[in-house]
Amino acid sequence: MAAGWDNSLKHTPKGCWLLVMEVTAKGGNVSEADAATSVNVAERMGFKDGDLIQERGYDDDVDFDLRDDIEDVTGSELLDEDDHDVVDAVVFWWRDGDGDLVDALMDSLTNLKEGGVVWVLTPKSGRDNYVSPADIQDAAPTSGLHLTTSAGVSKDWSATRLVPKKNK
Repeated sequence: MAAGWDNSLKHTPKGCWLLVMEVTAKGGNVSEADAATSVNVAERMGFKDGDLIQERGYDDDVDFDLRDDIEDVTGSELLDEDDHDVVDAVVFWWRDGDGDLVDALMDSLTNLKEGGVVWVLTPKSGRDNYVSPADIQDAAPTSGLHLTTSAGVSKDWSATRLVPKKNK
């Protein structure tokens, strides 16, 4: 079964446009849980062999299948918050009650290489510790980041892709 992403633009209350990505399969939409098993979500998130990825916010509720996918695609283990290597991307597990999102996002930029991305993974609506997309949208500009896409990456987690703002 061939799979891919369907993209659509949505206008946000703040007057910005948000690209929303949905995993689809030939013949129509598939559930995100099915998509996570039939499509390597880590590849769809842009990870590739040789990438160094830092993981922040790890706890026992993270999606272990997604973590395994990322490690399989990149060929290396995820680096933790204490590592100081320059990284290609940051995978950031964020839950309601985790603290100040702006400060956390700024901390995630410390080891991020130029052109790198930050993926903020939050529990989906209806799950414990749900984070509103508006919270990420509000925190991103203050921390020097720009929201580009969001996607469901598993049954319980959504992902929002953030990139550093370009200097003019």
